[in-house]
Amino acid sequence: MFEYLKKGLLTGVGLALRSKNEIEDLAKEFAEKSKMSQSEAKDFLTECQQKYEDAKTSFDKKIEGTIEKILLKLDLPSKSDIKTLNDRIDALTKKLSDQA
Repeated sequence: MFEYLKKGLLTGVGLALRSKNEIEDLAKEFAEKSKMSQSEAKDFLTECQQKYEDAKTSFDKKIEGTIEKILLKLDLPSKSDIKTLNDRIDALTKKLSDQA
């Protein structure tokens, strides 16, 4: 039963959507109610914090990937495309200035 509840608490997306403080508070409360030893509670809190960081990183990467796909579909110029165009404009402007 304990493992089942523990796994439920460590669900990826749920962790990613909660704040780190909320996760720590939930883990502490769960440790107290389940009457864990101090060592078990510390290990559990550490595991919760690690799972939170892993879930957050994974969630962030998925969001970034989704945004990149949307931008590609919109066919918007990238930052490097705009910089290349600005550099070309600057070079052409300089040539025109030199000829005048």
